[in-house]
Amino acid sequence: MKKVRKAVFPVAGLGTRFLPATKAVPKEMLTVVDKPVLQYVVDEAIEAGIEHLIFVTGRNKAVIEDYFDIQFELNDTLNRRGKKAELALLDAIQPKAGTTSFTRQQEPLGLGHAVWCARELVGDEPFALLLPDMIMQSDKGCLASMMELYATSGGNILSVEECDPAEVNKYGIVGRAADVGNGFRIDGMVEKPPVGQAPSNLSISGRYILQPEIFEILATQEKGAGNEIQLTDGMLKLANAQDFYGYVFKGRTFDCGNKEGFVRANVAFALAREDVRGKVKGDIAAMVSAAGN
Repeated sequence: MKKVRKAVFPVAGLGTRFLPATKAVPKEMLTVVDKPVLQYVVDEAIEAGIEHLIFVTGRNKAVIEDYFDIQFELNDTLNRRGKKAELALLDAIQPKAGTTSFTRQQEPLGLGHAVWCARELVGDEPFALLLPDMIMQSDKGCLASMMELYATSGGNILSVEECDPAEVNKYGIVGRAADVGNGFRIDGMVEKPPVGQAPSNLSISGRYILQPEIFEILATQEKGAGNEIQLTDGMLKLANAQDFYGYVFKGRTFDCGNKEGFVRANVAFALAREDVRGKVKGDIAAMVSAAGN
């Protein structure tokens, strides 16, 4: 069983739901409290032991590459001003030299196509895939727990969460078979099944560990829903030859790809911060109360 060393982050989306802000700032760089959304996802990957970060970018996303580089002028200014805490913060989030790679998705052809664009950088080894719109809040990172399952099961791993059975038609849903380690064997996947016909209420939630054979499948994958190359369609084909397992994430997930999820994430992460909570908790409660009236 090969170690999972690399993680892919598809960050080529246009972020049209956040216009006009995303005319100038990639949606992945919008901040939740004081960190870009993407930084939360990268932190989760590094906590899980990921050694190499692969970003699939698009036009107008150069700021993401700059963000993960050293800014000598900023560091020099902070150093001359004696801003040791700020320098330490920047140093803590700085990837080591040679551990980040960037490639382009030149056409918006879907998540499956974005993953395929990373094939040469991933090579012939398993990899993690983290959707950067989804940030997760828990004591232990979702991907770290998935790595524990992978060490037991091998194969392909999907993070899933329980959803309202009346809303299964909004998600990719998996079927649950026998328990394995801290997860379970998946015995079926279906994209947006009709209510009442889903194999469970466990929805795929934006974290994956996939074997490299997925690239060969995606290379010839026909366009599916939305006239895009869908990753789920590719995984369904891969499941004919390889085992899939699920890990049920028990924390909170915020979809920062929409305004509502983004606002919820800011409130939740602010309230989780000791240096912020005391200053905003009362104000948030007052604003909620006023809005209710």
